[in-house]
Amino acid sequence: MTRPLTVAHRAGNALGTLRTAFELGADLVEADVHAYRGRLEVRHHKAVGPWLLWDNGQLVRRRDLHLVGVPELLAAANGDPGLMLDLKGIDPRLPKRLATVLAAVAPDTTITICTQHWWMLPAFRDTANLRLVLSAGSRRGLRRLRSRLRRRPTYGVSVHRRLLTPETVTELRQGSEVVLTWPVDTEADLADARRLGVDGVIGKDLGILQD
Repeated sequence: MTRPLTVAHRAGNALGTLRTAFELGADLVEADVHAYRGRLEVRHHKAVGPWLLWDNGQLVRRRDLHLVGVPELLAAANGDPGLMLDLKGIDPRLPKRLATVLAAVAPDTTITICTQHWWMLPAFRDTANLRLVLSAGSRRGLRRLRSRLRRRPTYGVSVHRRLLTPETVTELRQGSEVVLTWPVDTEADLADARRLGVDGVIGKDLGILQD
């Protein structure tokens, strides 16, 4: 069976793990991009007011974290076509600002853009070398995705594993080149992803992804 594409979940949120994921051979390395107070931030943490961030049940002070900026991330990726930017939040300024940065800093680099907020994607219509991935994490989102693909094919889709069957994967592939799924963090998850027949897996355990 063909080896699925491997996506290192969240590994792009810090420069050290970004480099490690690339060195281990991940096909794509995901980084989460938020818009906050006029700037773009690479982080999985959610903002709780102006001074605090929250993730995995813990509050941390913003000043205690080194938040990577998008230009810094692009420089560290050094033109590698395996960078995937996952657009987070609902700030309407996020997609246009990111498109502007990509055009200025990495105009010739192939980059994958992923989001559950599909209304953001038209902002990248004139940006070269982008691969767009539509994400769905709920049954309602999957219904919308299936309907959209019948009208407008796209490069890729990313769907939560619990929502998929082999038949659904086959259907989604008719409107997209690549079907990704998450979470794939254990050997059992990986076996299930292979059963589903997806093209790529998204997970945090680089050892499993490497295998």
